[in-house]
Amino acid sequence: MDDIDRKLLNEIQSHFPIIKTPYEALGTRLNCPEDEILKRVERLRKEGIIRRIGGNFDSKRLGFATTLCAAKVSDDKINRFVEVVNQYPEVTHNYLRNHYYNIWFTLVALNMKVINRYIEEIIRDTGVREILNLPTVRTFKILVDFDLA
Repeated sequence: MDDIDRKLLNEIQSHFPIIKTPYEALGTRLNCPEDEILKRVERLRKEGIIRRIGGNFDSKRLGFATTLCAAKVSDDKINRFVEVVNQYPEVTHNYLRNHYYNIWFTLVALNMKVINRYIEEIIRDTGVREILNLPTVRTFKILVDFDLA
């Protein structure tokens, strides 16, 4: 990564312009042509530096239910488990951890009935029986920006 990449990443973390031509605006801020900004974003995405660009919404205020799930998955089932879990667009995070419950993921859905159905489907499709369902009781939001400049 060069200095422009670092500055671009700083800008898109919390200052992504919500306008018709956001990459043009980013280019103006960084003194770089829009097409170059687009190429850089695509390259950074392909390299895995950028996972996604999108909004974060307050799901509770929008009437959705959220839960954190923790699963005990044997090593031979991890790949299949991750594949099944990641098929659900309602999954916002999915992490492998060094813990008895070694895979943790979050679900956001219309209500807990839907979440429970998804968990039952995941159990059925993976054979993994030990999945904790830990519905959100209290939300803690911490703004995290990484200064890359």
